Amino acid sequence: MAIPKGLEINNTIGLFLLLGIAILSSKVAECAPFGSRRGLMETVFDVTKYGARPDPTADSTRGFMMAWRSACQSTGPAKVIIPPGTFTTGETIFQGPCTCPKPITIEIQGTVLSNTDISLYSRASWISLEHVDGVVITGGGTLNGQGNASWQYADKTGSTPPLPTSLVFQTVKSSSINGINFVDSKGVHLKITDSNDITVSKIKITAPGTSPNTDGIHISETININITDSNIGTGDDCISVGHGTTNIFVNNIHCGPGHGISIGSLGKRPDEKDVTKVYIKNCTFHSTTNGARIKTYMASSPLQVSDVVYEDIVLDDVKNPILIDQHYNSKNKNEPSKVKLTDIHFKNIRGTTNTKAPVALNCSEAAPCEGVELADIDITPSGSTGPLLGATCQNAKTVFSGKTSVPACQ
Repeated sequence: MAIPKGLEINNTIGLFLLLGIAILSSKVAECAPFGSRRGLMETVFDVTKYGARPDPTADSTRGFMMAWRSACQSTGPAKVIIPPGTFTTGETIFQGPCTCPKPITIEIQGTVLSNTDISLYSRASWISLEHVDGVVITGGGTLNGQGNASWQYADKTGSTPPLPTSLVFQTVKSSSINGINFVDSKGVHLKITDSNDITVSKIKITAPGTSPNTDGIHISETININITDSNIGTGDDCISVGHGTTNIFVNNIHCGPGHGISIGSLGKRPDEKDVTKVYIKNCTFHSTTNGARIKTYMASSPLQVSDVVYEDIVLDDVKNPILIDQHYNSKNKNEPSKVKLTDIHFKNIRGTTNTKAPVALNCSEAAPCEGVELADIDITPSGSTGPLLGATCQNAKTVFSGKTSVPACQ
């Protein structure tokens, strides 16, 4: 049967309409996912596009800072990439606040060398991150401070500024660093101050045991920080917890060489703030001078340290496994420390020591320690150390419980 002409035309128009809709739908289907993915993708700011060169003899400071500035001021998600290769910079400042959406990523893939000319560092820091919220530092790369060229200038008297810290978090919020290697800082390797909600994980810090003042991680005036799953070996404290810190959690740290994990030193300056809620767990010390340590200066202003726990600690040939020293570095001071220690717990600490006095609690006569608990302390001598002496306690109210190989204070 023949199709009426009017109906034939209508069918033809309908067919073209259907084909048009199908093509348009296909284009929308192709573009929409691409557009949505593109909206979520980070814009990459490669430092080599801003003048940085993977040449250790070239100065890439400007290229690093320009790449950061562009990323920080971008309107979409941003990532700064330091690609494979070896770069050299002097004092480098990554400053905020930033306009880009959080997080902003710094991906260190290569090796960055610190310029060995210490006259280039006016702020006692090599790389500093300042006034930023939501930064992720990652990438598996290395920050090499080349400190062996500068350690001869390290001040041991406190009369001159310290050598530059490799990386400083200054007034940083809700940020993290993971998978980064630190080598031979001139001074402290990683310093976190005036910050909150910081995560440090899976980092490696390496410096000779003889390197001066090269703390692994130093924290001060910081609230809520997690430091986990890391290896730290330096010439000073693996981790030092300074004044004004609250809610500090340290877990699964392998420390050595170094001076252990310390709270302090505290009380050196008159405006310091209290330390509370510090939990250090599941850490191992290899041939360190100290294990679990709290240290304060004499002639200090009033200050409090409370709610501190060292738990599940393994010792391997450690000189001073458990130490409270409230006469730290105070040879020329006669007034006692006014730092008050309360609610301090050493629990399940086990392993070997190379000294006969594994527990020394030397508290202040002006502010005796209160609520010091030692539970399940199993420390034995290593090598030819010989029989261990009992715990030495000065101005300390202590409670020993559980199984212990160290006689309680007399």
